[in-house]
Amino acid sequence: MEPHQALARPCLRNIATDGNRIGIVGRRTHLLDELRQQHPECTITATADITNQDEVERAIHDFTKELGHVDLAIVCSGTGEINPTLDYALERPTLDTNVMGWTYVIDTLFHLFEQQAHGHLVAITSAGGLRGEPMAPAYSATKAYQINYMEALRKKAFKAGGKVIVTDIRPGLVNTAMAKGEGLFWVMPVEKVASQICAAIRKRKSKAYVTKRWHVLAIINKNLPFTLYKRM
Repeated sequence: MEPHQALARPCLRNIATDGNRIGIVGRRTHLLDELRQQHPECTITATADITNQDEVERAIHDFTKELGHVDLAIVCSGTGEINPTLDYALERPTLDTNVMGWTYVIDTLFHLFEQQAHGHLVAITSAGGLRGEPMAPAYSATKAYQINYMEALRKKAFKAGGKVIVTDIRPGLVNTAMAKGEGLFWVMPVEKVASQICAAIRKRKSKAYVTKRWHVLAIINKNLPFTLYKRM
């Protein structure tokens, strides 16, 4: 669930109350230990970096073996930097995480659900992927990639009979370390965002903006002519 660590705690609390067994993967062991201690009776953890395919493959294999099957997988991993000078050293980790590592995880989980003939795959993308943002080009571009990839998988799942459910959650600005820059607009509280994420997952929505007010802004932003957008 990194780097959206602030979202992990309320989401975990929400899911654990339903009596589920939960597996959490992240790259920082001490944070995983903190999350496991909240609900030790139903939570298992594995340390893996999303950019390391061997670690990710091992974690998913171990979880599948321990749990027997996986009903729901939430991929909430991403990064990005403010980078108006186009410093490639800042862009590369975003590409490695949000495209290369992310795609491997998404594909591996989708294949797992295909083999099981059921499962619900959820990805936390971003409303920031709807338009190119010059202050953070790689972030907005990689989130656009994720949004289109999830749409492709929804279409693929539908054509295969709908046994695999695919959900794209698109948060706006959330009050976490990922909200960077000056004069940020509509920064949403973590608890409210986590609650709406869990609600969208339970309803098996194909896509959802959180919080809901961001859906209105997303429609305006997506349809704004470039002649106006470039002046913003």
